[in-house]
Formats: sequence, C-alpha cells, structure tokens
Amino acid sequence: MLNVQVVSPESVSYTGEASMVVARTVEGGDIAFQPGHIPFIGILQVWSVDVVKEDGSRDTFAVHRGFVQVSDTDITILSDVSEAKDEIDVPRAERALAEAEQALSADADDAGAAYDKARAEVRIRVAAGE
Repeated sequence: MLNVQVVSPESVSYTGEASMVVARTVEGGDIAFQPGHIPFIGILQVWSVDVVKEDGSRDTFAVHRGFVQVSDTDITILSDVSEAKDEIDVPRAERALAEAEQALSADADDAGAAYDKARAEVRIRVAAGE
C-alpha cells in the first residue's frame, strides 16, 4: 500500500492510502506508481492525478504543474494548485477557457494564454469526472 499526499501551498487536497497513483510528467508522459516503485522525482504537467484506492475507486485532482516524489511507499504530489472535483468552480473555468482561447486567437504564441487554457481544460475535465 502507498501513503499518498497531494498538497499545494494553499491546502492539502488528499492524505491517505492508495494501491496506485497515476500522474503526467513533462519527461515521460503518463506514469503509474505502485508499491515497490523505484525512487523517482519528476516535474508534473498541467493535468490530472489519479489516486487509485484498494477497492478500485479513484480520487482525481486537477494539478497545475509541480513535482512528484516517490520514496519507498511514500508518494508526494506537490503542485502550484491542486483541486478535487468538488472544489472546482466550473463556470469560472469555462470563462477562463473562453478568455484564453480569445487571447490565443489574437496571438497563437501567447505562452500565458496557452497555460491558462491548459489549466481551464483540466479543471473542466476533472469536474466532469473524465
């Protein structure tokens, strides 16, 4: 069993046990951690993190960059922002998505707008349970 923490500077989104954690890193794409995984540190993409429990149920969090660290049976997800499904303000995320898309239509190379779009999309996806 894994001991998992999903934390941001503002809050602790999850503390508990899991049989697997799935995250997306910038170096290797999606990666699953299970008991016995080698020590690992990776940089997270703006994406979701799934905490899979022993019974197969999942808690999914929208994660906005950060790091994942694996050491023995401990997994720590430290991100700029981490939000559980029920914490996401969907209308706000939809407005942010529309604003980001508008900014990108004016300047396709706007890195800030691209980041805002990715954040809004992952929030909407996690809130929808996808």
